[in-house]
Amino acid sequence: MKVILLILMILHAAIHLLGFLKGFQLTEITQLSMSISKPVGLLWLLVAILFTLALFGFVFNLDFWIYLTFFTIIASQILVVLHWKDAAYGTIVNIILLLLVLPHFGKQQFDKKVSKEKTALIHSFNTSNNEILRKDEILNLPASVQNWLLQSGAVGSPKTVGAHLIQSGKLKTKPNSKWLPFQAEQHFNVKSPAFLWVAEVELFSGVILSGRDRLEEGTGEMLIKLASLIPVVNEKDNHSINTGAMIRFLGEICWFPSAAVNEYINWEELDSLSAKATFTGKTQSVSGIFHFTEGGELSSFEALRYFGGGKDAQRHLWKIEVLAYKTFEGIKVPALCRVIWKLPEGDFEWLQLSVTEVNYNPTNLYD
Repeated sequence: MKVILLILMILHAAIHLLGFLKGFQLTEITQLSMSISKPVGLLWLLVAILFTLALFGFVFNLDFWIYLTFFTIIASQILVVLHWKDAAYGTIVNIILLLLVLPHFGKQQFDKKVSKEKTALIHSFNTSNNEILRKDEILNLPASVQNWLLQSGAVGSPKTVGAHLIQSGKLKTKPNSKWLPFQAEQHFNVKSPAFLWVAEVELFSGVILSGRDRLEEGTGEMLIKLASLIPVVNEKDNHSINTGAMIRFLGEICWFPSAAVNEYINWEELDSLSAKATFTGKTQSVSGIFHFTEGGELSSFEALRYFGGGKDAQRHLWKIEVLAYKTFEGIKVPALCRVIWKLPEGDFEWLQLSVTEVNYNPTNLYD
């Protein structure tokens, strides 16, 4: 798509240059039969220059190029109308250009929205206090949770108050749909539970779904846009979305185990290899079960979660299975997982996730 846009902008600039050459009679232009005055010829030149500037901004990813292209398309169409007999085909080119530029505009606006949310989240925690997680702080936890915190390396390391993750993988939108590759970035406030997950999913070649999942002060929000422009999902601040985001945060403390000692999580021992965790927010609580191996590694997390975000959503078992581990900054955490919905008609494995980077308590990551 980018190559097509690039080629069209070059060709369109060159075509408008013909109007200038015709107006000033610098060469014979047989493609244009209508006469063009010198002042109008200058307008054709101006549009050619504007397309060239927009092209420059596009190549070097400068924000102004989108707005300049919109303006130039309008100016171009005015010239096309004035010289309709010769330039009617230019309308088709302008429409194609508009359709190609709109997704870039959508992504720019989506990125600006996400950037504001990210800035607010990362300034909501203080990474200057590197308090160490002590062994005596975990003694009141179930034995399986204690073993997990010890073997993960969390005990004796700084407590996590904020975290940043880079992820990749593939997902399905429906049980029978194809796998779609994605890239994602996630930010956490661990002290005051919040997260921002931003992903780009390749729907098919050149067409992207932009997704944003968010939790702040117990309120969840899910936004998915086709080509960063057309809302596919836009659900927020309802019971299914709020509890779903809270359950997600609870399951994802696997990436920052020291969160297990925070006051907003209460633990209950179930047996030697499993424990129930209850995460209490401002207005409600959610629970899930952590399962561990004999060696103290986290093997899975499961909870009842609403499947979908609408009013008719039903609760089903939502399960994270850990497939592999990796150590980041001295903390051993799940690096490869799959997420499964246990539906009445059968298992729906909707996500396979790889964590490629984890930054704990970042101090200069967002400069």
